[in-house]
Amino acid sequence: MVLKIEHLTGGYTGVPVIKDINLEIKPGEALGLIGLNGAGKSTTIKHILGLLRPQQGTISLNGVELVKQPTQFKHEVAYIPETPVLYPELTLKEHLELTMLAYQQIPQTVWPRAKELLKLFRLDDKLDWLPIHFSKGMKQKVMIVTAFLADTSLLVIDEPFTGLDPLAVANLIALIKKALADNKMVLMTTHVLADAEQAISNYAVLNNGTIEVIGSLTAIREHYGLKDSDAFDKLYQVLSQEQKNA
Repeated sequence: MVLKIEHLTGGYTGVPVIKDINLEIKPGEALGLIGLNGAGKSTTIKHILGLLRPQQGTISLNGVELVKQPTQFKHEVAYIPETPVLYPELTLKEHLELTMLAYQQIPQTVWPRAKELLKLFRLDDKLDWLPIHFSKGMKQKVMIVTAFLADTSLLVIDEPFTGLDPLAVANLIALIKKALADNKMVLMTTHVLADAEQAISNYAVLNNGTIEVIGSLTAIREHYGLKDSDAFDKLYQVLSQEQKNA
């Protein structure tokens, strides 16, 4: 079981945004994808989700290639987007039921897990609420609950800490750690490294559409000549200067 991205080049209307990307995530591993806005993080995620078709290269999960077996591939992927996406006419309960249907789960089997997640994020008394009644943070919690309810091999998490209160951040980090202990794979993009490093040990730095370095935060500091005491905004300053010089 492994997520493999091999020589991936892609983007929009024939113009490559990401170029010759190679990444691998094994069970029990979490990889943080970091970089400036416009570096290609969202484009990479859209390719993994099958929303964009590669111009070159392959994406496979547990030996299943996305282009050749898209349905089987996507059945093993759950996604937490940066901006919550909810159906305005569906209640919270109906969103959970839709998730169960999409992932071919037996409701009687997974409802106990759903109730645990709802209680964790203080949504257990809001099953009949429509999205119009939710704050942005509550909508993000719904995305988290549905993603972890899906129980997939791979979790793709895009800037998950935006809008979350400190307790929800701690609960999300605990869920990620539990998923890793259960041999799940996690790919996360984030600018909030102080929170991310509680669950993630390795990072890939994406800059100008290419992977510059993969490793721990210590290895990344060494690669860019940063001191241990340097805040990571210094890293983004270095990446910004590289973009200007490119």
